[in-house]
Amino acid sequence: MLSLLYVLVSGIALPIGGVQMQYLWRNQLGDVYSLGLGSAACLGAAAATMSGWCSLTVGSFICTLICTAVCFFVTLKVSTQHLITFGILFGTFIGSLGTIVVTNAPNADLLKQYYIWGAANFNLEGVTTQDIIFSLILYAIGLGAAIWTARSLTKHMKGELELSNMYKALLLLAIMFLVTSAVSICGPIGFISLGVPNLSRILCKSTDIRKHYLISSAMGIGLLLVTYLVATHVNFWGIYLPISATMAIIALPLMAIPFIKNS
Repeated sequence: MLSLLYVLVSGIALPIGGVQMQYLWRNQLGDVYSLGLGSAACLGAAAATMSGWCSLTVGSFICTLICTAVCFFVTLKVSTQHLITFGILFGTFIGSLGTIVVTNAPNADLLKQYYIWGAANFNLEGVTTQDIIFSLILYAIGLGAAIWTARSLTKHMKGELELSNMYKALLLLAIMFLVTSAVSICGPIGFISLGVPNLSRILCKSTDIRKHYLISSAMGIGLLLVTYLVATHVNFWGIYLPISATMAIIALPLMAIPFIKNS
């Protein structure tokens, strides 16, 4: 049951976070991992796994929060265009630190544990009740903020309203809560935070972000559910199928839709 719960949480949190980033940046390449949040989550998870100083979930959240705090203050000072560039460079830096931590893993078992998490799964191995409660609190805060700011983001996307840097910085913090609620438990899951919001905007031409919340969430849950069932019940000669890689294969035909439509 908990696995299915996080299929729902991830299927909603990541697409909605992706839609918010696209509206915030007025750019279809906006993604929840663009500011280094994915790299930060991996660094925190790696540090927690290798050292045992806290649970993987808490380590992932703490490091992501630090990364977001840096982005928060940068957002107060720079334009959105420069923020994207900063995010790419900062994410590379955080990813390098994560590589150093993982390379110096004390033993192979810890290394395997980290890599299974990093490839994404819904097995929830080693996840405690406290981790689940903490994650769901983050999810509730992030989802509530997404609904609360929907009208302002829609006006911002249409050019009717220019959000202040402080508003953008606070919104980034809320997006981080939403994304971390899924990533800290299940690991980084690609495609649905970038590809699904773009598919939603192709299927529905409305600029009302609330419609895209609903459409992208439905597609995200559907894709993750199919991926989860395939990874859990399809056995290719005993090969382990991580969620992130399996989803990329399943979603490949969907990725062609934007290019076909544009043609």
